[in-house]
Amino acid sequence: MSLAYYPGCTLKTKAKNLGEPAIASLEVLGFKLEEIARWNCCGAVHSLADDDLIHQVAPVRNLIRAREQGKNELVTLCSFCFNTLKRANLLMKANAEKRNTINSFMDEEINYSGEVRVVHLLEVLRDEIGWEALAQKVKFPLRGLKVATYYGCTLLRPREVAIDSVENPIILHELVDALGATPVDFPESTRCCGSYQIISDPGTISAYAWNILSSALSHGAEALVLSCPLCDYDLGQGQKELVKRRDEFKGMPLFYFTQLLALALGLEPQVCHFELNYGNPESLLQEKNLLP
Repeated sequence: MSLAYYPGCTLKTKAKNLGEPAIASLEVLGFKLEEIARWNCCGAVHSLADDDLIHQVAPVRNLIRAREQGKNELVTLCSFCFNTLKRANLLMKANAEKRNTINSFMDEEINYSGEVRVVHLLEVLRDEIGWEALAQKVKFPLRGLKVATYYGCTLLRPREVAIDSVENPIILHELVDALGATPVDFPESTRCCGSYQIISDPGTISAYAWNILSSALSHGAEALVLSCPLCDYDLGQGQKELVKRRDEFKGMPLFYFTQLLALALGLEPQVCHFELNYGNPESLLQEKNLLP
């Protein structure tokens, strides 16, 4: 089964360790992630200015690309891309005046009214494959690995774009459980990583990282699993400072959920690009005898 797929910019460069294991894993599960043609940057963030309609052209153009190819669903991986595309799509559905203005900005594209459903890959795993069916496909259960499930902001906020319960999300927990690992709940699982404050005020990122990672560690986690390249970057950079400043902090490996999925399905570790991860996760996997 073919799924229209929007990779976004980062998954082609610094987050290949998120994208490539996803593509390989979905093939094992009987799905092909097929890139939409002529996609462009999603715009990175959803503009909060009510009159900043030109900022919506980039995400809407990607939705049009999917529609032009006859697709009514567009799958994303990066949490920020998901959030930006879905909020732009909701705007095009709900506000006729703004929809007409945005459509008028684009001379070559078809008019668009929000016909494409924006879906995160975690939703595909939950809703189209199912946890029980996924567990039956697992060839290499990740037993003994205790993983804190970190959501951050953009999968759950605002409420109208959330892929799960805003107050008590469990989708990552259920995935980790299906893969044979031990999911670890912790209070900071939906706390912001600091987002783009790393640009304007990089000194604050280590404080965000400490709050999140120390909470995960105190609840018994050995690693953190996430879905957002910006969260991965902020928590990785924050760790570098924490290791220097706090003698008690030795670091924490970070995984993308797609890497754990690929390993559990029996794919070669090379597809996961662990060399791009923070915290040397391969050492932890070797310690747990979880590298095939």
